[in-house]
Amino acid sequence: MKLDDGRDEYQPPKSGLLLLQFCIVLLFALFCARFWYLQIHRGADYVRMAQENRLRHERIYAPRGEIYDAAGRLIAENRTAYGLALVREYCPDISAALAQVSAWTGVPLERIRSRYEQDRSKGRSFDPILVLTDMPFEQVAPIEAELYKWPGLRVVSHSRRFYPEGEAFSHILGYVAEASEKELADDSGLTLGDMVGRQGLESVYEKRLRGQKGLYRLEVDVLGRPLSRTLMESPHMGQNITLSIDTRLQKAVMEAMGDYSGSVVVMDPDSGRLLALVTRPAYDNNIFIGGLSARDWKALRDNPRFPLQNRAIQSAYPPGSVWKLMMAGMLLEHGISPQEKVFCPGWYKLGNHTFRCWRAGGHGMVDMQNSLVWSCDVYYYSMAVKLGINTMEPFARACGYGRETGIDLPYETSGLVPSRAWKKRRFSEAWQMGDTVNASIGQGHVLVTPLQTAVVLSALVNGGDLLKPQLLADAPREVTGRIPVGEASREWIKKAMVRTVEGAGATAKVLKRDDMRIGGKTGTAQVVKLRMKGDRRLKSAEMEFRQRDHAWIGSWGEKDGRRVVVVTMVEHGGGGGAVAGPVTKAVYEILFPLEAEETAER
Repeated sequence: MKLDDGRDEYQPPKSGLLLLQFCIVLLFALFCARFWYLQIHRGADYVRMAQENRLRHERIYAPRGEIYDAAGRLIAENRTAYGLALVREYCPDISAALAQVSAWTGVPLERIRSRYEQDRSKGRSFDPILVLTDMPFEQVAPIEAELYKWPGLRVVSHSRRFYPEGEAFSHILGYVAEASEKELADDSGLTLGDMVGRQGLESVYEKRLRGQKGLYRLEVDVLGRPLSRTLMESPHMGQNITLSIDTRLQKAVMEAMGDYSGSVVVMDPDSGRLLALVTRPAYDNNIFIGGLSARDWKALRDNPRFPLQNRAIQSAYPPGSVWKLMMAGMLLEHGISPQEKVFCPGWYKLGNHTFRCWRAGGHGMVDMQNSLVWSCDVYYYSMAVKLGINTMEPFARACGYGRETGIDLPYETSGLVPSRAWKKRRFSEAWQMGDTVNASIGQGHVLVTPLQTAVVLSALVNGGDLLKPQLLADAPREVTGRIPVGEASREWIKKAMVRTVEGAGATAKVLKRDDMRIGGKTGTAQVVKLRMKGDRRLKSAEMEFRQRDHAWIGSWGEKDGRRVVVVTMVEHGGGGGAVAGPVTKAVYEILFPLEAEETAER
């Protein structure tokens, strides 16, 4: 008897089969959707990414524009330099790579690591970091032969700035240095390792001097090694510029200054072009190019003679008696007769205070011309009390004092022309008549720069135009204002300046020459209160160096139809004519004989 267990009639549930079929179809649909997304929707992006893995771009450094002097001599040039760059993205062991660079070059590992750490945060992982900026050419070939063992390291060539004249132009040219993190963020045209102007004309004309980079396209293998290179964009060198300053004159003026601290400005009064702009002491701007150590920077910064200071535009001093030229113009324009006389006994009494003249015995009866020739202080004390600071202050400002000249150099100071409002704001004190007396001879709170004085003197000579001082040879004549001194008054002042050089008892007689016409005005600016020994004023040699007076001479000269303005300021030089005079005389002897020789040669 056969038992029936019902198996022949068993049917599996159809719902399970349908579920399985659905899952298979769904999975297949998902794969299809994903394939569509990758191949169709994102296909172009992945093709581009694949291309980028195979193709890379490399920027080509563009040379900076070069700078020439007035005679066409190079004073800022580019030299080819070799360095070692590290690309973090392709370097499997950065520490080992840095150690190998040290082994190859002999440069201490700490210095290489310090540079790497300094720059690593500035760029992206695929940006090359220059761990060595200046490698001797003899090391290049041996290192390149070993680079295949060190992925991520490569030799790069770039232009390196060099200043052949060093100190002679350091305050004018400034220097370049590697772009900071902030500069990289602010300027899309900069990349890691780029050099930018830091001071002087390198900074002011950064956009003109900076070149336009080129671009290479590299095809690389799976290890990142280049297989081929295609030039996509050619680099373009920056714009060259030519200065109005002649190297030979600049260096000769520096030599004339010797070891003195101070400044000399030589200016063409008719065009505004600067022929020399000297500051002593100076520094060698080449030391900044490869990077300055913290110790060297501290030594330079803390130098008690402040070699980083551009004294022609960044240092403001009491002008002393050079200020009397402006005062004479003010007196003439306000109706004071040149024949009006003041008695100078050697002192001037104001209330219970006595203001002394530089000449203890006094000058006797003094008119306006002799007040300049003999540089009598009492004459100006008396006239200042008559006219007051409310007349003096706006007149001085109209002459160009108390504001920047506009020269194309950074950090120019405006000096100071004090006023009642200024003293109230600065010291919370009322202006006193004694302040007016001090200001009348360029003392007290009055501060000017050597360049401002050159601009004012140029206006006296050129017909009254206040000109922007120009450093570029092709710069146009740019008038920034008019000096408030009429033609008759200007001519009178110029004749008085000639008498100050040629007349009896003249304070600027050191400048006198038979072959040319020179006008001048000396100035002795007190640094501290007048030092006395009994009734006798201490001489400069008897005082501590930093307590000695500053020495000034403002002058102009003309010969063979050409005119120049020369302003000399010597810090703590003592009497103006005795110290600044010989320096200024040397400048005239350098300048005009040089022209005569060149004319004879032509």
